[in-house]
Amino acid sequence: MKNYYVLLLATILLFSCNKNNDDNPISEDPLLIIKLAVDPNQVRLGNTGLPTDIPLGNAGQNPIFNSISAHYLELAPNANTFLGDGAIVYQAPETDIGGASAINFDQSNVIAPGNTFLEIPLKDIQEGSYKWVRLSLSYQNYDVTFHFNNEPFTGTVASFVGFNNYLTEYTIKNEKVTVNDNKPQGYWGFETVTGVLTGQAPEGATTVPNPLFDTSPIPQGSCVVTGSFDNNLIITGDETKDIIVTLSLSINKSFEWVDVNGNGKWDVDQDAGENIVDMGLRGLIPSYE
Repeated sequence: MKNYYVLLLATILLFSCNKNNDDNPISEDPLLIIKLAVDPNQVRLGNTGLPTDIPLGNAGQNPIFNSISAHYLELAPNANTFLGDGAIVYQAPETDIGGASAINFDQSNVIAPGNTFLEIPLKDIQEGSYKWVRLSLSYQNYDVTFHFNNEPFTGTVASFVGFNNYLTEYTIKNEKVTVNDNKPQGYWGFETVTGVLTGQAPEGATTVPNPLFDTSPIPQGSCVVTGSFDNNLIITGDETKDIIVTLSLSINKSFEWVDVNGNGKWDVDQDAGENIVDMGLRGLIPSYE
């Protein structure tokens, strides 16, 4: 009799659990998953989206990326869609603490390349057929090779390429830099075994490839890199599975400096004059699965 009551109780509990699950089914909305990747072998583009070489008098290298972040992501249906008129998928927090509106670096989502940057329910994305992607990069952290007294060393660069950046403090590799101010596009910190240097690339020198240069320009000083899908990304609103979009960014000689002595090496000896001039990404190829 005791065993009978135990079996009866278990049956009642099982039925109750099944009924609750039927009444309150667990729902998981499919996601738009955005990943950021970097590729040193990807074609090197200029501002108009055409392949370009390093200018005479400069030199460049492929940086070894540690982390990356972006400020803005938009899907555009066609080449005539102006910036802001597409489906704005993401925009990072901004602040006016430093005066003019700026990216709030403290609230930026910084990831290692290849990792997931965003996860957004597909139901929250405007339905449509999208050919183009616009991605505004804001932060890069990478290792580069430099020479001092003709000897090679490795240092780490924190590169801020967003339109404007409010920084309280940031860590390059091991060293922390305190700012508490706005810094414009092209600000950088460089950490070596002997300490930290900071500097500023020339205004307007950061390359931002835009193949839609003629039909859909971007504001000067932004870092909105533009690229197209091979086949349109279609959002119907009826998706049942995640869509994974990978945004592959060209870092083909993306770290560029003035090569005063023409040896192709970044010489940082005192008074060498080999200043950083460009840290912009060199193209965007989006894909999805």
